[in-house]
Amino acid sequence: MRLDRTLSLYLVHPLIKTGIVPAKRTVPILMYHSISDAPEPGVSSYYKTNTSPARFEQQMRWLTEAGFRSIDLGEGLRLAQRGIEKQEKIAVITFDDGFRDFYDSAFPVLKKHGHTATIFLPTAFLGNKRQSFKNKECLTWQEVRELRAGGIRFGSHTFSHPVLYKSSWQEIENELAASKENVEQALGEKITSFAYPYAFPQHDRQFVEKFQELLRRLGYRSCATTVIGRVQTGDDPFCLKRLPVNDDDDQTLLLAKLNGAYDWLEYPQSWFKSVHHRLGRSSRNEDDLYLVARV
Repeated sequence: MRLDRTLSLYLVHPLIKTGIVPAKRTVPILMYHSISDAPEPGVSSYYKTNTSPARFEQQMRWLTEAGFRSIDLGEGLRLAQRGIEKQEKIAVITFDDGFRDFYDSAFPVLKKHGHTATIFLPTAFLGNKRQSFKNKECLTWQEVRELRAGGIRFGSHTFSHPVLYKSSWQEIENELAASKENVEQALGEKITSFAYPYAFPQHDRQFVEKFQELLRRLGYRSCATTVIGRVQTGDDPFCLKRLPVNDDDDQTLLLAKLNGAYDWLEYPQSWFKSVHHRLGRSSRNEDDLYLVARV
């Protein structure tokens, strides 16, 4: 039994629909990684990061049929800051890691259904010639420019995708500055959005405050994280919550997530990170950091 699905669909979602838990005016940010049929052996539904092209097509159709329109991250933040109209059904679609399969499989589907997306790039793995990251081929800079001409927005996902929480502050600054500069040079426009790789360490307020100040100093205006939830008016733009999506998100679960039934997972996720931090594990083991991001 998948506990997150069961509690979301059969406990939280009915409470929202009946009004016992009040519905909130939010901007949900969906977090995708790879649009691929590649299997993920030994990975439970909760931790998967691949979404098959067929399932992605369904998910985009479900969004449209449910009355959602997609907007880029910058517009989503502007809406959240000014206040979200009750009748608006909007969503931001994001992709981390800059894989080639976005160009081949996701972009045609987005165009077909009238949706857009924001992609966060780890720029060490992009070039004029094809490169790979995590055993997957990445976009080339020419493809990035084509996608931008087609309405796709881009942000930074560091230079080499390290575990920032394990890095020195000089290394962190170099990662943030280099990736921003790379994308700006490729596209000829300012890049102001960033997505934090691996688990966002919201339990360490001192680190977070220093990290956010560094982002501001380098010219960033937002930071998307792995913290589960949706963006509400007044939320910190440098700690944006997202909703993870993968191949096991059927119509019922996806729409429940968009309506707030998954937001409760922010609390056990935060608690689990805090426990790992107190045990001294979260700064030492990269695999722990990734898994905690999704717990």
